[in-house]
Amino acid sequence: MLKKVNIEEKFALFKTHWDPKIIGELNNQQVKLVKFNGEFVWHKHDNEDEFFLTIHGNFDMHLRDQIITINEGEFIIIPRGIEHKPVAKQEVQVLLFEPESVVNTGDTRSHLIKLNPARI
Repeated sequence: MLKKVNIEEKFALFKTHWDPKIIGELNNQQVKLVKFNGEFVWHKHDNEDEFFLTIHGNFDMHLRDQIITINEGEFIIIPRGIEHKPVAKQEVQVLLFEPESVVNTGDTRSHLIKLNPARI
């Protein structure tokens, strides 16, 4: 049975940061919601691109040679192999679209790793 997804309601189901939640799947890709607050870790994904869409708030995507601010309603695609580090000065809500093989910390092992994101 098909059903619609209310993103705001899904964000209300969790309070944790840097803890992606799966809300949908299509063509071996996952749609995830995550809340950022503070700094993540430097990392890259050797085999996958990532899509970050800011739903509420804004954050800075740190790259080795620049910092790009992603405001509400904007998105950025990080191509595979590019080192990056999201940084949020306050809580921000982000929708991710990425292959199911993506590990949130990429090539970096950290206490922030989430190997099996929950489905909500």
